[in-house]
Amino acid sequence: MSARIFRPAKTAMQSGKAATRKWRLEFRADTARHPDPLMGWTSLADTQSQVRLNFDTKEEALAYAEKHGIDAKVFEPRERPLKLRAYSDNFAYNRVI
Repeated sequence: MSARIFRPAKTAMQSGKAATRKWRLEFRADTARHPDPLMGWTSLADTQSQVRLNFDTKEEALAYAEKHGIDAKVFEPRERPLKLRAYSDNFAYNRVI
């Protein structure tokens, strides 16, 4: 059983970063997806891939994975550099358009 540990990125539909503070452990699918013959929906026989566990820190997630014998791989988040700007910069004489 393998899993990945990461901090989720913010979605395009939100402006805040509240959902990106916690670390998440998601299990990888062990079996391939297959279409349902009746409805055509894509499904998995493995229900473990539907489980998502949230942790406050990366260390807690790693400790959980070690305790339960889960082979986990950690993906470090890439931080965006902040560009601090003032409202008055919109009206600066030497503003780049």
